[in-house]
Amino acid sequence: MAQEIEVKYRVRDLVALEEALARRGVILSPPVRQDDQAYAENGWTYEQSKIGVTFARLRTQRGRHLFTIKRPLDNAMACLEHETEIADREQMHHAIVAMGFHPTVRIVKTRRSATLGDMAICVDEVEHAGVFIEFERTTSDQEPGTAVQDELDTFARSLGIELERTRDTYDSLVRAVLA
Repeated sequence: MAQEIEVKYRVRDLVALEEALARRGVILSPPVRQDDQAYAENGWTYEQSKIGVTFARLRTQRGRHLFTIKRPLDNAMACLEHETEIADREQMHHAIVAMGFHPTVRIVKTRRSATLGDMAICVDEVEHAGVFIEFERTTSDQEPGTAVQDELDTFARSLGIELERTRDTYDSLVRAVLA
C-alpha cells in the first residue's frame, strides 16, 4: 500500500518563496483550480483524533473528478491513500453518503506544483485560509511517516525563508476560519 506523507507551511512572503524555489531549480506549473468536498465517517467530529479514521474527498480539476480515500496513520498528514478518477461527481457524492460518510468542508484552492527528485511541491492559495506550501513524498506503508516528515521539514527549512509549519489539514484550517 502507498502512504502519502506531507508537511505544510503557511507562506508569509510568496515572492520570497518563489525566488527560493527557483534557486533550487523548481519550476512551478501554471495554476490549476481544485474544488474539493471533504467527507468524514458518520459519528466523527473535528474534536476527535483523525488517526485511524477513514476520510473521503471528491475533487474536480480541469473538468476531471477524482475520488480519494485517506486514512491517517502516524498523524493527519501521513496517510494511506487510494485515488481514482470517476465520471459523475454528483452520483459519487450520493454513493459516499450511502457508504456512511457525511460532508464536512468544501475547500477551493488554486494550486501550482512541481517535483524535485521524489518530492512533490505544491503552492496553494486556499480560499478563506491563505497561501501554503506542501512538500510530500509517497512511500510504502512500512516507512515511518514521522521520519519522512522530518526529512521534508529539513528541506523546507533549508530554503532560508520564513515558513510557519502547520499540522492541520486544509479542511481543518478552512473550517476554523468559517466557524
